[in-house]
Amino acid sequence: MTQCCINPSILSADFVNLEAELQKISNADSVHVDVMDNHFVPNLTLGLPVVQRIQAVSPVPLDAHLMISDADRWAPGYADAGVASVTFHAEASIAPVKLARELRARGSKAGMALRPATAVEPYLDMLPELDMLLIMTVEPGFGGQAFLDLTLPKIRRARAAIEGSGVNVAIQVDGGITEETIVRAAEAGANVFVAGSAVYGAADPSGAIDRLRKAGSLKP
Repeated sequence: MTQCCINPSILSADFVNLEAELQKISNADSVHVDVMDNHFVPNLTLGLPVVQRIQAVSPVPLDAHLMISDADRWAPGYADAGVASVTFHAEASIAPVKLARELRARGSKAGMALRPATAVEPYLDMLPELDMLLIMTVEPGFGGQAFLDLTLPKIRRARAAIEGSGVNVAIQVDGGITEETIVRAAEAGANVFVAGSAVYGAADPSGAIDRLRKAGSLKP
């Protein structure tokens, strides 16, 4: 399993001063950019033109999480824009294997996300097509929600399947990540952590990242 990675979510940042907010997290592994269309989830954030500008000024690579309908149509555009990692929702893709391959062919890492109630088992055969599996630990759409412990067994099953298959797939978790919940998620097998409020709600976002990374790296 790869090292603990912290990807702060700018959903909790000050959108009026995004460039300055990005500089506050220069010690992060990536910046998590939530793209929402007010259709797949009941919230509207930003789209490809804004993501392109964020990429131009970000001190770290972009990790785009597309909470949008018709992912097969729209996700490749983010890869074409040079986004380092593009994650689409399994529930929003008609042909997830084809889409994952297309993202990789266009130069991005391919990630696939699952809502809390979506079973991981139907997707285990496509693990070799992915670079990352995102298991949502809250219902997607809004920041500041409480971590759902009911997702921990799914994380464990996903980690067991990845270890058993020998593929190099990261497990990302997103939602309610704090210095306390990150320990449980890491113990279950996650190694990439999205944190919004825990980072941007802190007086020192950079220090919060360091503390989260330390907590997520502790062995049970």
